[in-house]
Amino acid sequence: MNKFDEKFTELLRDKNLITENQYKEITAYRNLGVFSLNAELKLFLYLSVLLFTSGIGILIYENIDTIGHIAILSILLIVIVVCFYYCFKNSKGFQKSETVFEHPVLEYLVLAANILTCIFIGYLQFQYKPFGEHYGLATLVPTIVSFFCAYYFDNKSVLTIAITGLAAYIGLSVTPQDIFNDSNNLYASQNLYASQNLSYSAVMLGVLLILWTIYSRRISLKTHFGLIFLTFALHIISIASISNLTSYDTLNWMLFAIVLIGSTFYFYKASYENKAMSLYVFMIVYGYIGGNIILFRIFENIDFSDIWELFVFLLPAYFIGSIVLFIKLIKKFNKEIRA
Repeated sequence: MNKFDEKFTELLRDKNLITENQYKEITAYRNLGVFSLNAELKLFLYLSVLLFTSGIGILIYENIDTIGHIAILSILLIVIVVCFYYCFKNSKGFQKSETVFEHPVLEYLVLAANILTCIFIGYLQFQYKPFGEHYGLATLVPTIVSFFCAYYFDNKSVLTIAITGLAAYIGLSVTPQDIFNDSNNLYASQNLYASQNLSYSAVMLGVLLILWTIYSRRISLKTHFGLIFLTFALHIISIASISNLTSYDTLNWMLFAIVLIGSTFYFYKASYENKAMSLYVFMIVYGYIGGNIILFRIFENIDFSDIWELFVFLLPAYFIGSIVLFIKLIKKFNKEIRA
């Protein structure tokens, strides 16, 4: 038993949360050195799914002229139907609270079926264009399927695919039309406008994910999904904001500076509410990067030529101080959420 576990076990005993006999039983069990292979086995299952789906993609690519499109699509469809049939047959049905399969293999079978569905729809659209020139629908349909599977089977891996698909759909609906309509002037102002539209859409998507997390918590709908939604929202909003802080448009970068400040404040509170170290760390990183850019933009028109040597001297101290402060903040957060 490591010192960390021993310390907290003793703390439970000292607070009378466990009896002396329970403390001795826990200590004796941990001294046996028994460990679980659950995480390792799940990792191998996850890698198996990735290798299987990747192998199918390579097989299709290398033998597309030999096998034929109809045969490939038929095989994919049969595998998808078999996987989903087995999953639906052995699932507990939709429940608002957290649920798990009786056998962990089924969880990864859902993931495999979902990935194959995305491959099937993408290949179908590429070869036969059932959605015409509306390529966004080829992204939206598997996204809807992924959201359904994520909530019905309570699968976090599939949920990440669904959110990624939703982000891809928003990106497709904003930029390709402008690029194709202005292909001879790709770096013109219209393309810059399209990029700004994409940033606004990204922020709106992040806000939508936050609102959905709040609503889900109120109606007690898969509340354990909240951390995934918030993580995506944090990355999407922060990256979109930081990428616009270097904009030549003063109003634009100031607007995104406000967005980043508001986002940092919200996720600071959310990290404590969810006791999520990942949210807290990335919130600090994004806030630090954005804060430095904002300071640079504020003082960019001021002439510091007379004191530039002082800045060069203070710069190492600034970065070292930032690292020390970062470590202290992490320790403080870890201590507070465990209290």
